[in-house]
Amino acid sequence: MMTDVLSRYLDTRAGFRFLVRPARPDDEAGLAEFFRHVTPEDLRFRFLTTVKEVGHDRLAAMTKLEDRQTENFIAFTDDGKKIIAAGMLACDADLEKGEVAISIRREYKHRGVGWELLRHICKFAENKGVKAVESLEDRQNHEAIEIEIEQGFEVDECPDDVRLVVLRKKFK
Repeated sequence: MMTDVLSRYLDTRAGFRFLVRPARPDDEAGLAEFFRHVTPEDLRFRFLTTVKEVGHDRLAAMTKLEDRQTENFIAFTDDGKKIIAAGMLACDADLEKGEVAISIRREYKHRGVGWELLRHICKFAENKGVKAVESLEDRQNHEAIEIEIEQGFEVDECPDDVRLVVLRKKFK
């Protein structure tokens, strides 16, 4: 069932349990279905542009196994049947920093899934030796910004776009 060392069940403070594991090539169709259940606003927050549909090229990139600098995680209901969230960590070659991005299926928001998935990705990054994790957020994405600050991220201005902020968490 769960043979991958990166796969595990996570429990939220509210008592919601879900399974998280790395994405695989056979997850592409499931991810396409998942992104159809993410709000248009949350798609904009994730991709920082207006996206009506997450296309094959993006989905294929999320599910390929060869890229060791990027790890994509998928969260499922505890029975493993429905994708409820997707998270990504893209690291630079020298592991100075990794960029994190998370999307949550609309009916699973406000259950602690985003909180726990972010915590899981940060632990993975720290164990991998990444020195800092960053998240580029739209200033209007108050929920994500609040979660990241609660988990120790510091807010900084984005030098390239006043609509965005950079949140950064350093590891010792």
